[in-house]
Amino acid sequence: MPVCVKSEVGPLKKVLLHRPGRELEKLVPGDMERMLFDDIPYLKRAQKEHDQFAQTLRSNGAEVVYLEDLLVQVLENPLLRRHFIKQLIMEAGPASERFRHGLYDYLMGIEDSRLLVSEAISGVDASRVRGTSHPLVDLVKTHRASVLDPMPNLYFTRDPFAMIGSGVSLNRMYSTARRRETILGQYVLEYHPYFAGKIKFYYRRDLPYNIEGGDILNIGPHTVMVGISQRTSPEGVETLAGNIFSDPESEIDSVIVLDIPSMRAFMHLDTVFTQVDVDKFMVYPGILGGLHCYELTPGTETEPVKARELDESLQSILARKTGAGSASLIKCGGDDRIASEREQWNDGSNTLCIEPGKVIVYDRNYVTNELLEKNNVEVIEIQSSELSRGRGGPRCMSMPLERELL
Repeated sequence: MPVCVKSEVGPLKKVLLHRPGRELEKLVPGDMERMLFDDIPYLKRAQKEHDQFAQTLRSNGAEVVYLEDLLVQVLENPLLRRHFIKQLIMEAGPASERFRHGLYDYLMGIEDSRLLVSEAISGVDASRVRGTSHPLVDLVKTHRASVLDPMPNLYFTRDPFAMIGSGVSLNRMYSTARRRETILGQYVLEYHPYFAGKIKFYYRRDLPYNIEGGDILNIGPHTVMVGISQRTSPEGVETLAGNIFSDPESEIDSVIVLDIPSMRAFMHLDTVFTQVDVDKFMVYPGILGGLHCYELTPGTETEPVKARELDESLQSILARKTGAGSASLIKCGGDDRIASEREQWNDGSNTLCIEPGKVIVYDRNYVTNELLEKNNVEVIEIQSSELSRGRGGPRCMSMPLERELL
């Protein structure tokens, strides 16, 4: 079985990362909003911080594999390489239209698969390729305009696809800026020998509804929790649930849905809520007032999914669905409203649990980290001055492939 993720807290054995690269240096102020960034990270420092993160995972017993390495191995196949390049260009949007043939020739001319993957991720400028002549466009637009946009958000490997039990949700991303990231995931999951033919797809990137991995939490072998957020639609959640329930080998018989405010600060459920132990959860208190919770369960042939609103507290739901008997909520920033808002913005709620009661967190969120320790959660801090500029924490930057069963 190539993947096995049936909890958020089982000892982490294998995890997928992407080390940030030249794509971050393609960010310019005029493109930051479109590319979903609030600031431009300093690449060399971001890489050092990411390397520390990877080494921390290794030192705690997890095998680290990199998305780009797996894709390089896939693209050694000439047929897959050709199809990959065509798909990448086809989905590049209007900026690449007049350069389509030149872009294809340029990418096909790259013999080294690692360099090809690097170019696909970091993007291609118009100066590298020939395009059809458009006199006015050529006069108005700079020759350095991008004809293949970079993928600066790719180091948040949690979002393009999500492991659910022994299956995967290959997601349709909310923003156009991130949709091509799932092409990389598609080729790895469908064609790499480690995954090919061995993993079930509970969602496909060509489905019409948005859903992202940061909104998907495995809180037990029988229960998945999904957030309706800025980037995940209720239609996407219902479609995912129906596909899971239709798999006779799936153990999951309940999808708990949390409807959180649709705003930039709370872009995903895991930016406001994560599990840190079997019976302990980190939560941003700002979502608790008026939080609506729903449960989806298997239905009938004509109506595959049943839905009901849950009239009980979040703690009660968690205690019941985890089987722990009780659940405690640790507030990000505690009862200090300013610390809470500041540290949630800097991903204080976005913890990565590597075994029950042991988490990796950003060092900058000292108020929240002290509260975790007071609640008997072991805290491993990593540096975060540059990685945090992308608005994502340790959970966002990691895609577990295998966790030990509890």
